[in-house]
Amino acid sequence: MIHLSDDEYLDLLCLKNGLYDPLDRFMCEDEFKNVLMDFRLLNKSVFTMPIFLKADSNFKLGQIKSLIYKGKKIASIKITSVYKITKEQICELYVCKNETHPGIKKEFEKGFWRCGGELVSFEQILLENFLYKNCIKEEFQKLDKDIQTICGFQTRNAIHKAHEHLQRTALEFCDALFINPLTGYKKSGDFTNEAVFKAYETMLLKFYPKKRVLLKPLQTAMRYAGPKEAIFHAIIRRNLGCTHFIIGRDHAGVGDFYEKYAAQDFAKHFKDDLGIHILALKEPYYCKVCEQITSEKSCSHTEKDKIYISATNIRKSLLSKEIPSEKIIRKEISSELLKLENIFI
Repeated sequence: MIHLSDDEYLDLLCLKNGLYDPLDRFMCEDEFKNVLMDFRLLNKSVFTMPIFLKADSNFKLGQIKSLIYKGKKIASIKITSVYKITKEQICELYVCKNETHPGIKKEFEKGFWRCGGELVSFEQILLENFLYKNCIKEEFQKLDKDIQTICGFQTRNAIHKAHEHLQRTALEFCDALFINPLTGYKKSGDFTNEAVFKAYETMLLKFYPKKRVLLKPLQTAMRYAGPKEAIFHAIIRRNLGCTHFIIGRDHAGVGDFYEKYAAQDFAKHFKDDLGIHILALKEPYYCKVCEQITSEKSCSHTEKDKIYISATNIRKSLLSKEIPSEKIIRKEISSELLKLENIFI
């Protein structure tokens, strides 16, 4: 038997429901190495993050192992590869040698043996309403059959004015917007899932067009892998039915581990075969001279005139039970967040 962690369980459901298409199994060693070196599966499809299953060194090829989650058998896997990864490979995966990086630290804690193989049966699924391939395209079509272009937006934060600017820009490009907050593993200090959804539900209720914006959770773990995870997130949204995807200043980054706009630069390598259009948008900020949210693409003013919108600064205000400036987050959002018992993990 293999007892699945929360992350592995969510990966299993993503594999089953086509969110990682064309990948449909936990990766064998050759597949992992190809993704690590060339950012592609063995069939040459773009894929940038490994989908691992932990193993023991005594696993044998050809064995069929039951996959157990919370005491219940969920599926079975036929083992076709048993291998050991190295610390160096994990650091290469995250393009970072600093072992305090939350993604690297988490991988080290799992140990280093992995296995891959075919998922031969599914016996029980514990999560209801899990997203499946093309479900967002189908849902928007039910709302309005004329909707053809859908922009996906990844987030782990409550909405602030910078993200609102990006989303409204996308709605000028596309027929519809799909807001898809990640609700799997997140690090300490991130917004709770309750806070993220309370903020967005308020936004949808009071400000956004009713039939052009959908909000649903993405149930997978946050890796904090910066540029590589940005492409991984784009692949998931493509599989859900999105035609466009926003990559901002520091997509899936954390701290200062990745350079500003590194994710956008990395995405340029895949523009011809990713299967989804990337909207590489500049960082929005509040300009004291323009008196509005803008970006360097449309504002000529100097650094002293700019107020950058930081989730860290918003967090400090909320932890002090203060309403942050309306220049950076709507008071309607802040007020709802301050009613919650737990705003942050």
